[in-house]
Amino acid sequence: MAAAPPLSPVIPDPSLSRNVADPQQHPQLFHSLQQLHSSVLSLAADDGNIYTGSQDGQIYVWDKETFTLRAVWSGHTGSILALEYAPDRHWLFSASGDSTIRVWDTRTLCPLYLLHPHLENDCGDLFSLAWNPYSQTIYFGCQDTSLQWFSFSFAVPDLITPRPPLASDSLISSGRSTPTSRKAHKFFDSYPQYTRRPADLNARNPTCASCLPATLLSTTPPSDSSTGSRTPPDTSCIQLETIKAPIAVFQVPPESVIYSAHYGYVYCMALLPSNREGSDDSPFRRGQGHHLQLVTGSGDSTVKLWQLPEERSSNGVPRLAHTFDCDAGAVLALVVRGDTVYAGCQDGLVKVWDLETRTLVRTLLVVENVDILSMSMLHSDLYVCSANGDIQRWSSSFDLTGSWRGHNGIVLSSIITRLPTLSSENDEKYALVTGANDDTIKIWEIGLPTASSQALSDIGGFGGYADISKSINDILVHGLTKFVSIPSVSNSLPHKEDCRQAAIWLRKCFTQLGADASLLPTGATTNPLVLATFHGTHTVTPKPRILFYGHYDVISARREGWTSDPFTLTGRNGYLYGRGATDNKGPVMAVACAAADLLARRALGVDLVMLVEGEEEAGSGGFAETVKRHKDKIGHIDAILVSNSTWIAEDTPCITYGLRGVVHCNVEISNEGPDLHSGVDGGATREPMLDMLKLLGTLTDDTNKVAIPNFYDSVRALTEEERRSYKVLSSVTQTAASLLAARWREPSLTVHNVEVSGPRNSTVIPSKVKAHVSVRIVPDQDLETIASTVQDYLKTRFEKMKSPNRLSVTIDHMADWWLGNLDDTWFHALEDAVRDEWAVEPLRIREGGSIPSIPYLEKEFACHALHLPLGQSTDQAHLPNERISLSNLRRGKRVVERFLANVAGISRPPLTDTVTDDSL
Repeated sequence: MAAAPPLSPVIPDPSLSRNVADPQQHPQLFHSLQQLHSSVLSLAADDGNIYTGSQDGQIYVWDKETFTLRAVWSGHTGSILALEYAPDRHWLFSASGDSTIRVWDTRTLCPLYLLHPHLENDCGDLFSLAWNPYSQTIYFGCQDTSLQWFSFSFAVPDLITPRPPLASDSLISSGRSTPTSRKAHKFFDSYPQYTRRPADLNARNPTCASCLPATLLSTTPPSDSSTGSRTPPDTSCIQLETIKAPIAVFQVPPESVIYSAHYGYVYCMALLPSNREGSDDSPFRRGQGHHLQLVTGSGDSTVKLWQLPEERSSNGVPRLAHTFDCDAGAVLALVVRGDTVYAGCQDGLVKVWDLETRTLVRTLLVVENVDILSMSMLHSDLYVCSANGDIQRWSSSFDLTGSWRGHNGIVLSSIITRLPTLSSENDEKYALVTGANDDTIKIWEIGLPTASSQALSDIGGFGGYADISKSINDILVHGLTKFVSIPSVSNSLPHKEDCRQAAIWLRKCFTQLGADASLLPTGATTNPLVLATFHGTHTVTPKPRILFYGHYDVISARREGWTSDPFTLTGRNGYLYGRGATDNKGPVMAVACAAADLLARRALGVDLVMLVEGEEEAGSGGFAETVKRHKDKIGHIDAILVSNSTWIAEDTPCITYGLRGVVHCNVEISNEGPDLHSGVDGGATREPMLDMLKLLGTLTDDTNKVAIPNFYDSVRALTEEERRSYKVLSSVTQTAASLLAARWREPSLTVHNVEVSGPRNSTVIPSKVKAHVSVRIVPDQDLETIASTVQDYLKTRFEKMKSPNRLSVTIDHMADWWLGNLDDTWFHALEDAVRDEWAVEPLRIREGGSIPSIPYLEKEFACHALHLPLGQSTDQAHLPNERISLSNLRRGKRVVERFLANVAGISRPPLTDTVTDDSL
């Protein structure tokens, strides 16, 4: 029979954030400005003006009230890559691709100073600026990966370099206010080596900013190509032909440079606490435990935190305090709020870092693989501008609250500023100003976040603890809905691509929740593992490391017997119905969201490593080999947590501390002849089916005990404590204690099915008969010994039958038994967490099933495992109408939070400690 064709994979939207944006309701466009024939690369604003930096090297000054052009500042010979306003000085700094910084007086609209980096043009383009008003220092990031700064804290006249006499005043009259021209750069203005020509300004090499990719540049040509001049946007504005050159020229001293501050271009930076418009950060005050810090982002995909000198007259070197690895392409935009840094990345992600705990709190998936080129914040609202022309607004709870098409081009720059003209009643109306490569500046009317979303606690950039937990709970169900929609059936070839998509989706899910996540390949025919690490608060001493094991694959679900679509999570009467809801997608999401909740509250005191496989329902093929191969990447583990079963009843929470092992074997009896007709050959041949029935009948005795010699010799005796425990459980479950013991702690043998060759009708004598047999083992039976004993016994009994048929016995799958340590510190921490959440004493239970990965992981990482069931006994795992209680799901998440908080104080044992078989 031909195999079923592969199905089209189900690929849900990977974003975990709730999209609560109304497409009909977005900020009103208040005004548009046209900057003719030149992309808007940078923006700044003060009380009266909006400043726009252009691709053509000019700065446009727009009146904030009338939106008319007041002036065009010329002087730079390269694109204006960054603008920074210093309100205490009424200065505007401009950084350019010509390797200079210019300082402009925003009151007189006159140029003040020209600042050269150290070694002048050797630093390449200047991408970013940050003004520190407390030390009167300007910081800037360079193409050569250096971080440089210059202090204006001393009396400016003492530092002034007199302007050299000009050979001609034609430079001023032509609008060029620089007293010196740009020098040739030995690298950026070089020719190919084979030409053997020295560098000069005619090389026309495409440096990063002066020759941006075509998609970033202006989409319209100059208006007067015959002369090379540009038509002024407004002939009524002030032109620089009438304005003096800078009164002084400075150069950064060698002691004010950190070379190789990054391993890539320094694209962006921000000061902490933020002093930008729109920020609600408290101003910096010396002597109150506050610190001045600088944050830089780079093409090397890192964000670096620098401690700044706090003395006003100091010109000290910034000290590197920490490096955050974003692992999402170049960091192109940065904003800060409180102790939180938002890093906009090339891959379309915003990484949210907490500076106090040095942890990744969340990753916002804006638009996959679309560059984020600019971001701005108004109190707790984050505005994100993308290369596809879209603008998005995100709340403090990481919900998408607004999304609209901002420009017909790439949005390159944005700022928040007050616009008094928006309201005659108060001055607390704000505007988001955006610039793009469509040559336009747009002013969007925006409001402060609502009171509920802005109610802040002392934890900095996030909403209160209650708001965080509510948001994560929403993500729990929202994410589970998407997770269940992927039919990741591991033992089905048509669903193989669905399994891969489930792994990819889960990796993106973990990444957004704040983890470092990756896929680990397990082989050409098996599904990958998902490895994710939620890093706890940065500490000097090692933190406990907990490994959570789960699986994202499910068994098949035919539509028959289901009240609703098995792959559509459906809420009904307090339960969530769907394949995988309880086994095991629901628990996986609950554990991940528990870690994310603690991260957001700065309360994750451990490292939580999540290892989620995609072959559990099909025998865990490739799992052990992959774990061994990537053991160094997984790291040291102190304890293992599993959540892959259910309670013994409906109302009382449980902790599972024991599982039986299993040996699966195939028994086949056959002859060399074909299938025969019973009416012709019946009685004339030794039938394989009759041999099989006789052989299987020897495996058990009349009391249903396994008849294999010495089979029960190693079974651990029932203790008096266990006997009392079974009596308690018997009263709870209304099940006989002897029956519970038979299910959980006594070995058993089962014949599952018998298959025959040929057509299955009542007249055929099959030439081949196959039986599937399993043996469940318990402490202290040895897995290998039992497997070998079963094979030997079957072969010996078959030989005594003197049959001409052939016997074949193969072991298909084995899993060892597992027994937890009830006196373990980790077990008590989990028991306390369950008791505190549910306000009842949890039941200690065992199960008759097997999870092969638990004993394997215990031995591989030399530590104990814990098993926390989340679901109830009626959850219908593997059956139609599989479900999980919404209450159990959410409270199970809180149990995990309590457990992680409890174990955070457990001291980590030396790495040389091992777990013996006796202790397991």
